[in-house]
Amino acid sequence: MGEFDLIERYFLNPARSLSQRAANGVMLGIGDDCALLQPAAGMHLAVSTDMLVEGRHFLSTVDPYKLGHKALAVNLSDLAACGAKPLAFTLALALPRADEAWLAPFSQGLLALAAEHNCELIGGDTTQGPLNICITVLGEVPNQPAQALLRSGAKAGDDIYVSGTLGDARLALEVFRGTLELPIEAFALARARMETPTPRVQLGIALRGLASAAIDVSDGLLGDLAHILRLSGVGAVIDTSIAIDLIAIQAENTPARCHFTPQKQLEYILAGGDDYELAFTAPAALRDAVQAAATASGTQVTRIGQIQAEPGLRLVDGLGQPVPNRYTSFDHFK
Repeated sequence: MGEFDLIERYFLNPARSLSQRAANGVMLGIGDDCALLQPAAGMHLAVSTDMLVEGRHFLSTVDPYKLGHKALAVNLSDLAACGAKPLAFTLALALPRADEAWLAPFSQGLLALAAEHNCELIGGDTTQGPLNICITVLGEVPNQPAQALLRSGAKAGDDIYVSGTLGDARLALEVFRGTLELPIEAFALARARMETPTPRVQLGIALRGLASAAIDVSDGLLGDLAHILRLSGVGAVIDTSIAIDLIAIQAENTPARCHFTPQKQLEYILAGGDDYELAFTAPAALRDAVQAAATASGTQVTRIGQIQAEPGLRLVDGLGQPVPNRYTSFDHFK
């Protein structure tokens, strides 16, 4: 099977009509040297790219259907953090070989999530090499008035929120590493959180005009929140007694040798990574509106702290006493 046969067999979507594509601003998709998009009037085009490398971002044993889902989900999560509606994406794919048994479920998982979010595959590239998946996603967000959620708008006194739960993907990773044991049912749930994350697109859209800053949590809450603090020129305090409730899958009744202590639980929540939830800030006066946006989007949100004028990121317990910050988020080059 040649390169162009591969593309036509697995990545063309004949079920999408020209009118459906045009509704997303796609005037020309796969088949030419460039795709052509026509942004809607009054919209900014939001663009983001993420790369997944075998052995770095995913295990070689991962279900290819789930990998197709995750490859797009991590990009849609970036659009969610900007408050952007998905439109289209490109796929650059390096493959060791044209393995039909792998390509069929991978493309199915990828395109199923794309259909769920009405996001059109419009082009890309394929080549032979170590397994590497690079997706560039495009979305739109109103520019009049500017409604894109940025990292730079947090103000002293704003509340800090997190969507969903954190730390569950890290639990699954530790099981794979052999440092933790979970009951079968709990591991299945944790593994699903690791391999098929849910991009919070509807929440991001619902937070337009409410959130003062936002970011998706991919490398760990504290590390990602630090980007907001740096670009906004502010500091923050996090209540760890609230944050500890953000883990959904409790590793209870596990063997003592697994060392799943409260300190480890907090580490997985604050610095575990691979969560693809949203961390965002909003004025305290908008608490009811934020909760209404969360409810409308079907997403749990938890208020875990507050933005402060004093620079730095501080952790406290339920009594307001300082908690040592020993947590380091993921960095590819450290």
